[in-house]
Amino acid sequence: MVKYTSQKQIKLELFKHPFNNELDPNNRWVKLSKVIPWDDLANIYSQKLDSNRGRFSVDVRTVLAALIIKHFLKLDDRGTIQMIQENIYLQFFCGLPEFTHKPVFDPSLFVDIRKRLGGREFDEFNKLVISKFEAVKSQAINNKKTRKKKKQSIEDKDKDKDNDSENQNQNKGTLIADATIADQEIKFPNDVDLLNQAREHLERMVDTIYQKNIDKQKPRLYRRVARREFLNFTKKKRKSKKFIRQQIKKQLQYVRRNLKVLQKMLSNPQRQKQLRASDIKLLTIINQLYQQQKQMYEQKIHSIDHRIVSLYQYWVRPMVRGKSGKKVEFGAKINIMQKDGFVRVNHFDFEAFNEGQFVEAMVESYYEFNGYYPEYFLADKLYLNRANRKYLKEKNIKIVNKPLGRPPKQNKETTSEKRKKRKKAAERNQIEGKFGQAKRGFGLNNIKARLAQTSESWVNAILFVLNLKNLVEQMEKYGGIFLSLFKKLYNCIKNWFKFEINRKAIKILPV
Repeated sequence: MVKYTSQKQIKLELFKHPFNNELDPNNRWVKLSKVIPWDDLANIYSQKLDSNRGRFSVDVRTVLAALIIKHFLKLDDRGTIQMIQENIYLQFFCGLPEFTHKPVFDPSLFVDIRKRLGGREFDEFNKLVISKFEAVKSQAINNKKTRKKKKQSIEDKDKDKDNDSENQNQNKGTLIADATIADQEIKFPNDVDLLNQAREHLERMVDTIYQKNIDKQKPRLYRRVARREFLNFTKKKRKSKKFIRQQIKKQLQYVRRNLKVLQKMLSNPQRQKQLRASDIKLLTIINQLYQQQKQMYEQKIHSIDHRIVSLYQYWVRPMVRGKSGKKVEFGAKINIMQKDGFVRVNHFDFEAFNEGQFVEAMVESYYEFNGYYPEYFLADKLYLNRANRKYLKEKNIKIVNKPLGRPPKQNKETTSEKRKKRKKAAERNQIEGKFGQAKRGFGLNNIKARLAQTSESWVNAILFVLNLKNLVEQMEKYGGIFLSLFKKLYNCIKNWFKFEINRKAIKILPV
């Protein structure tokens, strides 16, 4: 049997919808809106605005909610505004008093939002989320203890206070650390293609400032020959090293000629005004690219410090990771610390760095926020050099990695101790799961921002949304502890009533 709705469907006015009734309180956006500390987030965001000058801003609650929706649903700027415009639950999440067909704000405002919110602001956001979780967790544990606790004497209470003061000085919790790459959305670079792009931009600049009245003859740039050679290079499927080197040499010669011509034309100060500020900046980048490519060609090397891989995002660097799928990644490197499933960015940089130099900073940041040092520090070998091991030992922080040096002939550890150690070491895999969730589910492996500043905001926003998702799950978990007790009590009462009704019904039946 085939079921099909004809294209001649009913009119929009006759279409039935359930929105005249009550909305679903168990909707995911309704749940998320209840757990987010909106007032505290708004106070942090409002510090970037001037409260005494200018026109009224867009409602801060709406701005923050739209940013969360964008990264939660993995949408672009325009798609986010359209989704809010169409969905009644998203409009409730944004704090609107009633449903409206108008867009909440122009999509271009997202650029200003990303410029206002940097790593420091998002770190404050994450601290608020973690603090709320810690408060709910401690309240749940205290409520559980009070039900079991009986009346105590004054001496017992004093002992408890002493124990609490001792526990505050002890190390608690597990700090997990790791680093990953937030891949930038750029074209995969190769040397010939980069030089060809530089050559085309230089030719455009020459055409812009060329004037028939001043110049007797238009400079000869051999652009058709250069274009034909580049197309022949791209069409060839198998390229030998010798052939690639020949093409790099040719493109270097074309770029060098264009730079000389342009430099000669720009010697006139009046012509410098004809170029836009963006072109002057691009010309500086092309000069730097040419010097790098020339040095690599002459020295026959393939790596250089601060190597440019994109003319439009010149701050992006190649990160050699040595992984099977991607040996080289292009984007920002972020050092992340995790506790109880919540992540915070410790260091963000587009240049490659060694993770081991930030161990002390991570541990001290943990102590500053929590008031105590971690009991365990879980990380890979890069973090645990001799200096870091010595520092962690001074702070009474345990590690489960192999000790440095030659292994002993006889291992004194028992089988149970080895099993516990392996189980604790396996907890480090949690942060790898967070990376996978952030990249596959929220787009951390495809950062589409065009500026270095907005790229940092984009990355931090994804990790903030990841923490919000974890907060909802943890709230349901700790809330479910007490709901399960009430459900058991309710089922007992319900079964007792059923038993009484059946017993009375049996008595009423005729003999």
